[in-house]
Amino acid sequence: MNNLFREISTLTTEKNNPNTRDIDTLSTRDILLKINDEDAKVADAVRAEIEHIEIAVDKIAEAFKNGGRLIYAGAGTSGRLGIVDASECPPTYGTPPEMVQAIIAGGTPAIFQAQEGAEDSRELAASELNILKVSKNDVVCGIAASGRTPFVIGALEEAKKRGAYTILVTTNSRENLLKGDAGKFADTLICPQVGPEVIAGSTRMKSGTAQKLVLNMLTTGAMIRIGKTYGNVMVDLQLTNEKLKERAKAILMNLADTDYDTAEETLLKTNGNVKTALVMLLTGADFPTAEELLKDSGGLIKEVLKKVE
Repeated sequence: MNNLFREISTLTTEKNNPNTRDIDTLSTRDILLKINDEDAKVADAVRAEIEHIEIAVDKIAEAFKNGGRLIYAGAGTSGRLGIVDASECPPTYGTPPEMVQAIIAGGTPAIFQAQEGAEDSRELAASELNILKVSKNDVVCGIAASGRTPFVIGALEEAKKRGAYTILVTTNSRENLLKGDAGKFADTLICPQVGPEVIAGSTRMKSGTAQKLVLNMLTTGAMIRIGKTYGNVMVDLQLTNEKLKERAKAILMNLADTDYDTAEETLLKTNGNVKTALVMLLTGADFPTAEELLKDSGGLIKEVLKKVE
């Protein structure tokens, strides 16, 4: 019995779930109920990690404020989840594509088809971070259900060497991880304990759901902290299609209590910058003044409003 077998056999994500051992004998409805019962445990598991997620969000927000980036690193499902989260930030929050990025073991082909063996290379991850010129201003977040994927550990190790803040999102035991390389290279461990999967080892299920919830929190929390929302409304969205253009007008009409034509006219004056348009409407400032007010207030609209009261 080799060491890798021993290590993997102790992982929670590889264990057999006693609640679903008879799942292949059940009706379709009962199969679905079993899956749903297990899924219901995920949100509570994530909530138990809030104190660690909070630390991570504040570090990411601090990096953004200082011109740094968030870079996800993962393999398989975990890597794809990082890509999804990173790709949604520009249209949702108007961020440049380089602000939140993701690398996946096996590169672009691995997004669509498993690239077996790519996840076993630490060196590949280090090379990817070298290409990205990761620095002390950045945050690197590894995503790995097992917490031991070599590609992810390699990314954290290289990031640590470069002075970047490091995070690992995993669904295995913090106690076990602290004994190995994950504990050595990750500044913050986020470890929602979702228990064994419905189908043993199928970490695209509860583990994947937990990871998605955590990534949602990391970027959404950080974007709120740097002023990408006004209340619970996204005010830095990019107007890349007709739907988003109309959404932007609706946001201005609702938040500034104005009419459609005024909202449209103000957006034209700002070249489609919703946040600046909103400041103009709320304060009566012209475009250059609104931009300056936002700059002086760290991008936070409510701070602008305090200053002009």
